Amino acid sequence: MWAAKATGFACRITGKQGVTLAGQIALKIDPDILKELSGQVKEKIFVTCGTNGKTTTNNLLCSAIEAEGKKVVCNHTGSNMLNGVAAAFAQNASLSGNLKADYACIEVDEASTVRIFPHFKPDYMVLTNLFRDQLDRYGEIDITMNLLKKAMEMAPEMEVIVNGDDSLSTYLAMESGNPYVTFGIGEQYFKDQKDSGEIREGTFCKKCGSRMEYHFYHYSQLGDYYCPNCGFKRPKLTYNALKVHAGDNLSFEVNGTAIEANYRGFYNIYNILAAYAAGKEAGLKLTAYNRVLRKYSPENGRNEAFHIDGTDIILNLAKNPAGFNQNISAVMEDTKEKDLIILINDNSQDGIDVSWLWDVDFDRFKNAGIHSITVSGIRCRDMQLRLKYVDIPSILEPDIEKAIQDRIKDGVKNLYVLVNYTGLYKTHNILKKLEGEQK
Repeated sequence: MWAAKATGFACRITGKQGVTLAGQIALKIDPDILKELSGQVKEKIFVTCGTNGKTTTNNLLCSAIEAEGKKVVCNHTGSNMLNGVAAAFAQNASLSGNLKADYACIEVDEASTVRIFPHFKPDYMVLTNLFRDQLDRYGEIDITMNLLKKAMEMAPEMEVIVNGDDSLSTYLAMESGNPYVTFGIGEQYFKDQKDSGEIREGTFCKKCGSRMEYHFYHYSQLGDYYCPNCGFKRPKLTYNALKVHAGDNLSFEVNGTAIEANYRGFYNIYNILAAYAAGKEAGLKLTAYNRVLRKYSPENGRNEAFHIDGTDIILNLAKNPAGFNQNISAVMEDTKEKDLIILINDNSQDGIDVSWLWDVDFDRFKNAGIHSITVSGIRCRDMQLRLKYVDIPSILEPDIEKAIQDRIKDGVKNLYVLVNYTGLYKTHNILKKLEGEQK
């Protein structure tokens, strides 16, 4: 405990993130520390898994539980591998190793579940979705599904709260043998989808291999699916979002409860719904959920808002085709003229294969009221080439801080910054610094 806390403190005062290092040191000294600390959680442990939306869903669930007057352990920063999870528990415990927590909300990387579950058995798993992500790290999506299935077998009593609109996640929950409930958006929202060229992961039925068909879909493979051959289909939704509105804010009804949030981005309905479903499954009343949503401030680059020298800035993570396409939709919902910065890195945590850029529908930016697009990061030239192929001009500026300063100085005072994984922390810090300098 002393070593973990000292490491975390040293990293913070030197301006480094340091969360995973603190956990690594703690586990090196005591390999059972995570098992010991998690065993002190008084009530329930949630884990949140899935390709997109983990951090937002997990942090929102944590805030909802805290609003019930409970103490929660949570890895807010999104450090979701074994070392990061160990650090979250260690940082919340006292120097003597006492953890006073009612619940734990832990975001877990899908590939890390089989390393983390031997240390504790969660009571609930929230499974947001399964998309293709970092092929050089995860491989094809079947590999991720097999790892998650193995993890579920390690915790056979764990209840899975699964996105019923995703055929891959639903199939996995059904096949696991674990108890499960579903959440999803039961009504068609987007009326005209005939010309969509989106990449869909669940093209073929996991049960029989036939081509899946849809009554309607929301984006990527999420929607009301069915297999005409074997009968596999979207199950009845336990938590069914109806009367959905998306635009400058989000609203919907679920099981008779009206929910509103001052967020943008249709995909955030799934995150808000998933957190609500998890809380209700654990027996929480969630009477203050709308108040939590009003007060909840996204952090760590998940639709995080800044205001610098008269410019409104939104920072968001975009790390795979499905996530990037939803970011494009969110940007297009803003009808005002806007500048855009896209940062692409290819460090090991990002995935060194950036061929996924060619699966993103960047051509939609042509009619989105874009004043300028700046490309930045290690693979900025790849990004510029990708835009050139759809006849979209861009400004090349590898230095993200200079790119931001240029757009604040010469832009239209409405800026979106989309970054993949390793650019997120640095860009967040730059924006925080620039915001602080004006005070």
